[in-house]
Amino acid sequence: MKFIAEFVEHVKPLVESVGGQKQYQIEGVFLQAEVKNRNGRIYPFGVLEREVHRYNEEYVKQNRALGELGHPDSPHINLDRVSHMITKLETNGTDFVGRAKIMDTPYGKIVKSFIDEGVKFGVSSRGVGSLNDSARGDVVGDDFYLATAADIVADPSAPEAFVRGLSEGKEWLWDNGTLMTAQLEQLQREVTRTSVKTKSQSRKLEMKVYEDFMRRLIKGTRVL
Repeated sequence: MKFIAEFVEHVKPLVESVGGQKQYQIEGVFLQAEVKNRNGRIYPFGVLEREVHRYNEEYVKQNRALGELGHPDSPHINLDRVSHMITKLETNGTDFVGRAKIMDTPYGKIVKSFIDEGVKFGVSSRGVGSLNDSARGDVVGDDFYLATAADIVADPSAPEAFVRGLSEGKEWLWDNGTLMTAQLEQLQREVTRTSVKTKSQSRKLEMKVYEDFMRRLIKGTRVL
């Protein structure tokens, strides 16, 4: 399963005064189906509809639908970077329109400053899933899992090659309901299939796996 991130060009900021205090929100199209996006990918409507329904039930309605400022390189939510909470995600044709409340967190305050200063920004969804080749482009498979409907990102009209490379740099796997990188799963397979008879052999194997892990970490692979 590939880590997949998609960008939407702009969202509309909303600022209201409630009880003498400013309330900041953003709204716009967060997800799009049945059209080839800038990364050459196509999301079948049924796949997105199913995932949006699940996301609404498990996250939006439970006040757990969080998003970050910036573009993380994994499907996991980093709580220290949360800037907003998605409060609505609805179908509009083949689009999915959302609204998010900017929170009073350190990164949320940065977003509020952006809005006050007139900065334009977009949103980026995150998920994992397989990609299937077709004449129209890469079609996202039925195993797609939506991790978050919208992170706040700088205007994504910047280089598409960089975006594509960053978005697809890792393979992700399910392990009993938990997402893990394929690199970590590979190390675990190596331990499982290696036969050890003594504590000394076991220790040597542990050290080999640890050294391999550290080499990959130093090279910039973030293993979760």
